[in-house]
Amino acid sequence: MLIVENNQTLENLCHELNKEDFITIDLEFLREKSYYAKLCLIQVANSETSAIIDPLAPDINLSPFFEILKNQKITKVFHSGRQDIEILYHLSGFIPTPLFDTQIAAMVCGFGEAASYETLVHKICNIALDKSSRLSDWSTRPLTETQLQYAMSDATYLVDVYKYFKKNLQENGRLHWVDEETAILSSPETYQNDPYSVWQKLKHRSHNAHYLTILRELCAWRELRAQNKNTPRQSLVKDDCLLNIAAVCPTCIEDFEQIRNIRKDIVQGKLAQEIIEVIQNCEQIPVSQYVKLPKEQNVTASQASLFELLKLLLKMTAQSSGVAAKLIASDDDLKNFSAGKDKNTPFLKGWRKEIFGNKAFALREGRLSIRYDNIKHNIDIHIDEIKPHS
Repeated sequence: MLIVENNQTLENLCHELNKEDFITIDLEFLREKSYYAKLCLIQVANSETSAIIDPLAPDINLSPFFEILKNQKITKVFHSGRQDIEILYHLSGFIPTPLFDTQIAAMVCGFGEAASYETLVHKICNIALDKSSRLSDWSTRPLTETQLQYAMSDATYLVDVYKYFKKNLQENGRLHWVDEETAILSSPETYQNDPYSVWQKLKHRSHNAHYLTILRELCAWRELRAQNKNTPRQSLVKDDCLLNIAAVCPTCIEDFEQIRNIRKDIVQGKLAQEIIEVIQNCEQIPVSQYVKLPKEQNVTASQASLFELLKLLLKMTAQSSGVAAKLIASDDDLKNFSAGKDKNTPFLKGWRKEIFGNKAFALREGRLSIRYDNIKHNIDIHIDEIKPHS
Protein backbone atom coordinates (compact mmCIF):
# COMPACT_ATOMS: atom_id res chain seq x y z
CA MET A 1 0.00 0.00 0.00
CA LEU A 2 1.49 3.30 -1.14
CA ILE A 3 1.12 6.32 1.15
CA VAL A 4 1.54 9.57 -0.75
CA GLU A 5 2.80 12.41 1.45
CA ASN A 6 4.88 14.53 -0.93
CA ASN A 7 4.56 16.09 -4.37
CA GLN A 8 7.11 13.89 -6.13
CA THR A 9 5.41 10.68 -5.07
CA LEU A 10 2.05 12.13 -6.05
CA GLU A 11 3.32 13.05 -9.52
CA ASN A 12 4.73 9.55 -9.99
CA LEU A 13 1.44 7.99 -8.90
CA CYS A 14 -0.62 10.20 -11.22
CA HIS A 15 1.72 9.36 -14.10
CA GLU A 16 0.84 5.68 -13.61
CA LEU A 17 -2.87 6.33 -13.10
CA ASN A 18 -3.00 8.24 -16.39
CA LYS A 19 -2.32 4.98 -18.22
CA GLU A 20 -5.51 3.31 -16.96
CA ASP A 21 -9.05 3.39 -18.33
CA PHE A 22 -10.64 3.61 -14.86
CA ILE A 23 -9.79 4.39 -11.25
CA THR A 24 -11.82 3.85 -8.09
CA ILE A 25 -11.99 6.74 -5.63
CA ASP A 26 -13.07 7.07 -2.01
CA LEU A 27 -12.59 9.92 0.44
CA GLU A 28 -12.34 10.14 4.20
CA PHE A 29 -13.43 13.49 5.60
CA LEU A 30 -14.83 15.26 8.65
CA ARG A 31 -17.91 17.44 8.68
CA GLU A 32 -19.06 17.49 12.29
CA LYS A 33 -17.32 20.76 13.18
CA SER A 34 -17.52 22.70 9.93
CA TYR A 35 -19.94 23.62 7.15
CA TYR A 36 -17.58 22.49 4.42
CA ALA A 37 -16.09 19.02 4.65
CA LYS A 38 -12.45 18.76 5.71
CA LEU A 39 -10.78 16.33 3.33
CA CYS A 40 -8.48 13.98 5.23
CA LEU A 41 -7.64 11.11 2.87
CA ILE A 42 -7.99 10.23 -0.82
CA GLN A 43 -7.95 6.53 -1.67
CA VAL A 44 -7.43 5.52 -5.32
CA ALA A 45 -7.05 2.15 -6.98
CA ASN A 46 -7.29 0.20 -10.23
CA SER A 47 -6.31 -3.26 -11.36
CA GLU A 48 -2.59 -2.55 -10.97
CA THR A 49 -2.22 0.24 -8.42
CA SER A 50 -3.56 1.28 -5.02
CA ALA A 51 -2.58 4.28 -2.94
CA ILE A 52 -3.65 6.66 -0.20
CA ILE A 53 -3.02 10.34 -0.79
CA ASP A 54 -2.69 12.46 2.34
CA PRO A 55 -4.11 15.93 1.56
CA LEU A 56 -3.10 17.08 5.06
CA ALA A 57 0.60 16.44 4.41
CA PRO A 58 2.68 19.65 4.65
CA ASP A 59 2.91 21.60 1.37
CA ILE A 60 1.34 18.86 -0.76
CA ASN A 61 -0.18 20.11 -4.02
CA LEU A 62 -3.15 18.10 -5.29
CA SER A 63 -3.05 19.59 -8.80
CA PRO A 64 -1.68 16.39 -10.45
CA PHE A 65 -4.57 14.42 -8.97
CA PHE A 66 -7.08 17.01 -10.13
CA GLU A 67 -5.67 16.66 -13.64
CA ILE A 68 -6.46 12.94 -13.48
CA LEU A 69 -10.05 13.85 -12.63
CA LYS A 70 -10.21 15.95 -15.81
CA ASN A 71 -8.96 13.14 -18.05
CA GLN A 72 -11.95 12.10 -20.17
CA LYS A 73 -10.31 8.76 -21.04
CA ILE A 74 -10.44 7.61 -17.41
CA THR A 75 -13.73 6.56 -15.78
CA LYS A 76 -13.92 7.66 -12.13
CA VAL A 77 -15.68 5.03 -10.05
CA PHE A 78 -17.41 5.86 -6.75
CA HIS A 79 -19.85 4.10 -4.48
CA SER A 80 -22.70 6.40 -3.41
CA GLY A 81 -20.44 9.17 -4.56
CA ARG A 82 -22.53 12.30 -4.14
CA GLN A 83 -20.71 13.61 -1.06
CA ASP A 84 -17.27 12.68 -2.38
CA ILE A 85 -17.97 14.32 -5.73
CA GLU A 86 -19.29 17.44 -3.99
CA ILE A 87 -16.07 17.73 -1.98
CA LEU A 88 -13.89 17.32 -5.06
CA TYR A 89 -16.06 19.81 -6.96
CA HIS A 90 -15.67 22.49 -4.29
CA LEU A 91 -11.91 21.89 -4.01
CA SER A 92 -11.08 21.73 -7.71
CA GLY A 93 -13.86 23.79 -9.27
CA PHE A 94 -15.01 21.02 -11.62
CA ILE A 95 -16.76 17.64 -11.48
CA PRO A 96 -14.70 14.54 -12.29
CA THR A 97 -16.07 12.93 -15.45
CA PRO A 98 -16.88 10.43 -16.81
CA LEU A 99 -18.46 8.92 -13.69
CA PHE A 100 -19.68 5.50 -12.62
CA ASP A 101 -21.53 4.98 -9.34
CA THR A 102 -21.75 1.38 -8.14
CA GLN A 103 -24.75 2.09 -5.90
CA ILE A 104 -26.72 3.24 -8.95
CA ALA A 105 -25.48 0.18 -10.85
CA ALA A 106 -26.61 -2.02 -7.96
CA MET A 107 -30.14 -0.59 -8.22
CA VAL A 108 -30.23 -1.55 -11.89
CA CYS A 109 -28.80 -5.02 -11.29
CA GLY A 110 -31.20 -6.32 -8.64
CA PHE A 111 -29.36 -5.38 -5.44
CA GLY A 112 -32.15 -3.25 -3.98
CA GLU A 113 -32.65 0.48 -3.51
CA ALA A 114 -29.59 1.48 -1.47
CA ALA A 115 -27.11 -1.37 -1.29
CA SER A 116 -24.19 -0.51 0.97
CA TYR A 117 -20.58 -0.93 -0.10
CA GLU A 118 -20.16 -3.53 2.63
CA THR A 119 -23.08 -5.55 1.22
CA LEU A 120 -21.75 -5.45 -2.34
CA VAL A 121 -18.25 -6.51 -1.30
CA HIS A 122 -19.70 -9.40 0.69
CA LYS A 123 -21.99 -10.59 -2.14
CA ILE A 124 -19.64 -9.98 -5.06
CA CYS A 125 -16.19 -10.53 -3.54
CA ASN A 126 -17.26 -12.89 -0.74
CA ILE A 127 -15.35 -10.76 1.77
CA ALA A 128 -16.60 -9.42 5.10
CA LEU A 129 -15.17 -5.95 5.67
CA ASP A 130 -13.89 -4.86 9.06
CA LYS A 131 -15.79 -1.61 9.74
CA SER A 132 -14.36 -0.96 13.21
CA SER A 133 -12.49 2.13 11.98
CA ARG A 134 -15.52 3.72 10.33
CA LEU A 135 -15.93 6.46 12.94
CA SER A 136 -12.25 7.35 13.16
CA ASP A 137 -11.00 10.91 13.44
CA TRP A 138 -9.30 10.93 10.05
CA SER A 139 -7.60 14.25 10.73
CA THR A 140 -5.31 12.78 13.40
CA ARG A 141 -1.74 11.85 12.53
CA PRO A 142 -0.23 9.33 12.50
CA LEU A 143 -3.01 6.98 11.45
CA THR A 144 -2.80 3.36 12.58
CA GLU A 145 -2.19 0.47 10.21
CA THR A 146 -5.75 -0.70 10.90
CA GLN A 147 -7.16 2.68 9.89
CA LEU A 148 -5.11 2.76 6.71
CA GLN A 149 -6.12 -0.78 5.75
CA TYR A 150 -9.78 0.08 6.34
CA ALA A 151 -9.52 3.24 4.24
CA MET A 152 -7.70 1.46 1.41
CA SER A 153 -10.27 -1.34 1.30
CA ASP A 154 -12.92 1.21 0.33
CA ALA A 155 -11.12 1.65 -2.99
CA THR A 156 -9.45 -1.71 -3.67
CA TYR A 157 -12.54 -3.94 -3.48
CA LEU A 158 -14.43 -1.33 -5.45
CA VAL A 159 -12.31 -2.41 -8.43
CA ASP A 160 -13.90 -5.88 -8.50
CA VAL A 161 -17.36 -4.48 -7.75
CA TYR A 162 -17.04 -2.11 -10.70
CA LYS A 163 -15.85 -4.86 -13.05
CA TYR A 164 -18.75 -7.08 -11.98
CA PHE A 165 -21.37 -4.43 -12.65
CA LYS A 166 -19.85 -3.23 -15.90
CA LYS A 167 -19.83 -6.79 -17.27
CA ASN A 168 -23.39 -7.40 -16.04
CA LEU A 169 -24.71 -4.16 -17.52
CA GLN A 170 -22.99 -4.71 -20.86
CA GLU A 171 -24.39 -8.23 -21.16
CA ASN A 172 -27.92 -7.00 -20.37
CA GLY A 173 -27.70 -3.91 -22.56
CA ARG A 174 -28.27 -1.65 -19.55
CA LEU A 175 -25.00 0.27 -19.36
CA HIS A 176 -26.67 3.35 -20.84
CA TRP A 177 -29.29 3.20 -18.05
CA VAL A 178 -26.59 3.90 -15.50
CA ASP A 179 -25.17 6.65 -17.72
CA GLU A 180 -28.56 8.41 -17.68
CA GLU A 181 -28.67 8.32 -13.87
CA THR A 182 -25.05 9.40 -13.52
CA ALA A 183 -25.83 12.54 -15.51
CA ILE A 184 -27.42 13.95 -12.34
CA LEU A 185 -24.14 13.47 -10.43
CA SER A 186 -22.27 15.15 -13.28
CA SER A 187 -24.35 18.34 -13.12
CA PRO A 188 -22.90 21.29 -11.14
CA GLU A 189 -26.47 22.23 -10.14
CA THR A 190 -26.58 19.11 -7.97
CA TYR A 191 -23.95 20.61 -5.67
CA GLN A 192 -25.02 24.26 -5.68
CA ASN A 193 -26.94 24.89 -2.48
CA ASP A 194 -29.52 27.66 -2.74
CA PRO A 195 -29.86 29.22 0.76
CA TYR A 196 -33.42 30.27 -0.05
CA SER A 197 -34.48 26.68 -0.72
CA VAL A 198 -33.14 25.17 2.51
CA TRP A 199 -36.40 25.83 4.38
CA GLN A 200 -38.10 23.18 2.26
CA LYS A 201 -36.07 20.48 4.02
CA LEU A 202 -37.49 21.36 7.45
CA LYS A 203 -40.47 19.36 8.68
CA HIS A 204 -43.43 21.63 9.35
CA ARG A 205 -47.21 21.49 9.06
CA SER A 206 -47.94 25.09 8.28
CA HIS A 207 -49.84 26.33 5.23
CA ASN A 208 -49.49 29.98 6.21
CA ALA A 209 -47.59 31.89 3.52
CA HIS A 210 -46.42 34.60 5.95
CA TYR A 211 -45.00 32.06 8.42
CA LEU A 212 -43.30 30.07 5.67
CA THR A 213 -41.79 33.25 4.21
CA ILE A 214 -40.26 34.13 7.58
CA LEU A 215 -39.00 30.56 7.87
CA ARG A 216 -37.46 30.85 4.39
CA GLU A 217 -35.63 34.05 5.32
CA LEU A 218 -34.42 32.66 8.66
CA CYS A 219 -33.10 29.50 7.01
CA ALA A 220 -31.33 31.54 4.34
CA TRP A 221 -29.74 33.76 7.02
CA ARG A 222 -28.54 30.70 8.96
CA GLU A 223 -27.21 29.01 5.82
CA LEU A 224 -25.23 32.05 4.67
CA ARG A 225 -23.85 32.64 8.17
CA ALA A 226 -22.82 28.99 8.44
CA GLN A 227 -21.06 29.22 5.09
CA ASN A 228 -19.24 32.45 5.97
CA LYS A 229 -18.10 31.11 9.35
CA ASN A 230 -17.56 27.55 8.03
CA THR A 231 -19.53 26.15 10.93
CA PRO A 232 -22.36 23.55 10.95
CA ARG A 233 -25.76 25.17 10.52
CA GLN A 234 -27.18 23.21 13.46
CA SER A 235 -24.50 24.62 15.76
CA LEU A 236 -25.92 28.10 15.13
CA VAL A 237 -29.63 27.39 15.59
CA LYS A 238 -31.20 23.94 15.48
CA ASP A 239 -34.08 23.22 13.10
CA ASP A 240 -36.76 22.86 15.80
CA CYS A 241 -35.70 26.12 17.39
CA LEU A 242 -35.78 27.90 14.02
CA LEU A 243 -39.36 26.71 13.53
CA ASN A 244 -40.28 28.13 16.95
CA ILE A 245 -38.58 31.45 16.18
CA ALA A 246 -40.58 31.76 12.96
CA ALA A 247 -43.78 31.13 14.92
CA VAL A 248 -43.04 33.76 17.61
CA CYS A 249 -41.46 36.39 15.31
CA PRO A 250 -39.41 38.12 18.02
CA THR A 251 -38.96 41.86 17.54
CA CYS A 252 -37.06 42.47 20.80
CA ILE A 253 -34.86 40.48 23.18
CA GLU A 254 -37.74 39.99 25.63
CA ASP A 255 -39.73 38.11 22.98
CA PHE A 256 -37.14 35.34 22.99
CA GLU A 257 -38.43 34.24 26.41
CA GLN A 258 -41.48 32.82 24.61
CA ILE A 259 -39.36 30.56 22.38
CA ARG A 260 -38.98 26.97 23.48
CA ASN A 261 -35.61 25.17 23.36
CA ILE A 262 -33.60 28.30 22.61
CA ARG A 263 -30.08 28.43 24.02
CA LYS A 264 -29.02 31.23 26.34
CA ASP A 265 -25.95 32.02 24.24
CA ILE A 266 -28.24 32.81 21.28
CA VAL A 267 -30.32 35.27 23.31
CA GLN A 268 -27.33 36.89 24.99
CA GLY A 269 -25.09 37.05 21.92
CA LYS A 270 -25.10 38.52 18.42
CA LEU A 271 -27.42 35.91 16.98
CA ALA A 272 -30.53 37.32 18.68
CA GLN A 273 -29.95 40.76 17.18
CA GLU A 274 -29.36 39.25 13.75
CA ILE A 275 -32.56 37.22 14.03
CA ILE A 276 -34.54 40.33 14.99
CA GLU A 277 -33.12 42.10 11.96
CA VAL A 278 -34.17 39.24 9.70
CA ILE A 279 -37.72 39.35 11.14
CA GLN A 280 -37.89 43.13 10.64
CA ASN A 281 -36.70 42.82 7.04
CA CYS A 282 -39.40 40.22 6.42
CA GLU A 283 -42.05 42.84 7.06
CA GLN A 284 -40.72 44.75 4.04
CA ILE A 285 -41.24 41.79 1.70
CA PRO A 286 -44.28 42.34 -0.55
CA VAL A 287 -46.98 39.67 -0.48
CA SER A 288 -46.23 38.88 -4.13
CA GLN A 289 -42.82 37.56 -3.00
CA TYR A 290 -44.18 35.35 -0.22
CA VAL A 291 -43.74 31.59 -0.41
CA LYS A 292 -46.14 30.26 -3.03
CA LEU A 293 -48.36 27.61 -1.50
CA PRO A 294 -49.14 24.60 -3.69
CA LYS A 295 -52.70 24.43 -4.90
CA GLU A 296 -54.73 21.75 -3.19
CA GLN A 297 -55.45 18.88 -5.49
CA ASN A 298 -58.80 17.15 -5.32
CA VAL A 299 -58.03 13.50 -5.87
CA THR A 300 -60.99 11.56 -7.18
CA ALA A 301 -61.76 8.02 -6.09
CA SER A 302 -60.87 6.84 -9.60
CA GLN A 303 -57.48 8.56 -9.49
CA ALA A 304 -56.78 7.04 -6.07
CA SER A 305 -57.65 3.59 -7.40
CA LEU A 306 -55.44 4.07 -10.46
CA PHE A 307 -52.59 5.14 -8.17
CA GLU A 308 -52.90 1.88 -6.20
CA LEU A 309 -52.95 -0.15 -9.42
CA LEU A 310 -49.85 1.69 -10.67
CA LYS A 311 -48.06 0.89 -7.41
CA LEU A 312 -48.85 -2.80 -7.97
CA LEU A 313 -47.68 -2.62 -11.57
CA LEU A 314 -44.48 -0.87 -10.46
CA LYS A 315 -43.78 -3.55 -7.88
CA MET A 316 -44.29 -6.29 -10.45
CA THR A 317 -42.10 -4.48 -12.99
CA ALA A 318 -39.33 -4.03 -10.43
CA GLN A 319 -39.42 -7.72 -9.53
CA SER A 320 -39.42 -8.93 -13.13
CA SER A 321 -36.71 -6.53 -14.31
CA GLY A 322 -34.50 -6.69 -11.23
CA VAL A 323 -34.46 -2.88 -11.06
CA ALA A 324 -35.22 -1.12 -7.77
CA ALA A 325 -38.75 0.34 -7.81
CA LYS A 326 -37.45 3.60 -6.33
CA LEU A 327 -35.22 4.06 -9.37
CA ILE A 328 -38.07 3.53 -11.83
CA ALA A 329 -40.71 5.84 -10.34
CA SER A 330 -41.60 7.69 -7.15
CA ASP A 331 -45.02 7.93 -5.49
CA ASP A 332 -45.27 11.54 -6.67
CA ASP A 333 -44.60 10.42 -10.24
CA LEU A 334 -47.41 7.87 -9.98
CA LYS A 335 -49.83 10.38 -8.40
CA ASN A 336 -49.21 12.94 -11.13
CA PHE A 337 -49.68 10.31 -13.82
CA SER A 338 -52.91 9.16 -12.15
CA ALA A 339 -54.17 12.75 -12.40
CA GLY A 340 -53.25 12.97 -16.08
CA LYS A 341 -50.20 15.17 -15.49
CA ASP A 342 -47.75 13.55 -17.88
CA LYS A 343 -45.41 16.47 -18.55
CA ASN A 344 -41.84 15.92 -17.30
CA THR A 345 -42.74 12.56 -15.75
CA PRO A 346 -39.40 10.67 -15.52
CA PHE A 347 -40.83 7.22 -16.24
CA LEU A 348 -42.17 8.40 -19.59
CA LYS A 349 -38.63 8.87 -20.91
CA GLY A 350 -35.67 6.69 -21.79
CA TRP A 351 -35.22 3.22 -20.34
CA ARG A 352 -37.93 3.81 -17.72
CA LYS A 353 -40.48 4.18 -20.49
CA GLU A 354 -39.30 0.93 -22.05
CA ILE A 355 -39.82 -1.17 -18.94
CA PHE A 356 -42.65 0.70 -17.17
CA GLY A 357 -43.96 3.81 -18.92
CA ASN A 358 -45.65 2.00 -21.81
CA LYS A 359 -47.29 -0.41 -19.36
CA ALA A 360 -48.53 2.52 -17.27
CA PHE A 361 -50.11 4.09 -20.35
CA ALA A 362 -51.75 0.79 -21.26
CA LEU A 363 -53.11 0.42 -17.72
CA ARG A 364 -54.56 3.94 -17.72
CA GLU A 365 -56.16 3.36 -21.12
CA GLY A 366 -57.66 0.01 -20.14
CA ARG A 367 -55.42 -2.02 -22.46
CA LEU A 368 -53.50 -3.88 -19.78
CA SER A 369 -54.61 -6.95 -17.90
CA ILE A 370 -52.94 -8.78 -15.01
CA ARG A 371 -53.65 -12.50 -14.69
CA TYR A 372 -52.46 -15.25 -12.37
CA ASP A 373 -51.54 -18.48 -14.18
CA ASN A 374 -52.65 -21.48 -12.10
CA ILE A 375 -50.48 -23.85 -14.15
CA LYS A 376 -47.21 -21.90 -14.22
CA HIS A 377 -47.93 -20.28 -10.86
CA ASN A 378 -46.87 -16.85 -11.99
CA ILE A 379 -48.47 -13.53 -12.87
CA ASP A 380 -48.76 -12.48 -16.49
CA ILE A 381 -49.09 -8.92 -17.72
CA HIS A 382 -50.86 -8.65 -21.08
CA ILE A 383 -51.20 -5.49 -23.17
CA ASP A 384 -53.72 -5.32 -26.01
CA GLU A 385 -52.57 -3.57 -29.19
CA ILE A 386 -49.34 -2.15 -27.87
CA LYS A 387 -48.98 1.39 -29.15
CA PRO A 388 -45.85 3.02 -27.73
CA HIS A 389 -46.50 6.63 -26.88
CA SER A 390 -44.31 9.37 -28.26
